Amino acid sequence: MDEAIDRTLDAVGPRLKRLRLHRDVTLADLAAETGISTSTLSRLEAGLRRPTLEQLLPLARAYGVTLDELVDAPPTGDPRINLRPISCGDGSVILPLTRRPGGIQAYKFVLPTGSDDAEPDLRTHEGYDWVYVLNGTLRLVLGEHDLILKSGEAAEFDTRTPHWFGATSAGPVEYLSLIGKQGERAHVRAAPRQGPAE
Repeated sequence: MDEAIDRTLDAVGPRLKRLRLHRDVTLADLAAETGISTSTLSRLEAGLRRPTLEQLLPLARAYGVTLDELVDAPPTGDPRINLRPISCGDGSVILPLTRRPGGIQAYKFVLPTGSDDAEPDLRTHEGYDWVYVLNGTLRLVLGEHDLILKSGEAAEFDTRTPHWFGATSAGPVEYLSLIGKQGERAHVRAAPRQGPAE
């Protein structure tokens, strides 16, 4: 068991370096974002120092990945529901939150810092989407509308409308997306109105 832990921890350094280079982040930028010194980050990446939980948590947050993905932890529990993050070529990460046939599917998206003048690549598909911003600022281009959604704001729309999601220069963004077949909409309940006092 100790050998397996040693192998897992030894592999963390190269994985940290690949993540940083893939996202085109300098050690100085990463140090500013995580509060970990550049020398410590350099030693972690080179495998000269073993990471602690106090170091792994801010690094996972900075890279928008789970701790399991950061250390490449072996799958646990029921493999049918082991929902692993999907890393995309542009630095974004998709975390499936449900895996069932049909019905509404739930995802968490983590997008790296974007460019405010990014040219959107609008897409369409069958279905209905409900989006809720957890952290950061989300740019949603929906048909002719170019919207900025901040933390706590939501949008819902027919996905046959051309649409595109992106982060802004303000930083990375995390958002939830519920996608269902056409006609399946999120049902939001509001508190009943209070009538006049009698």
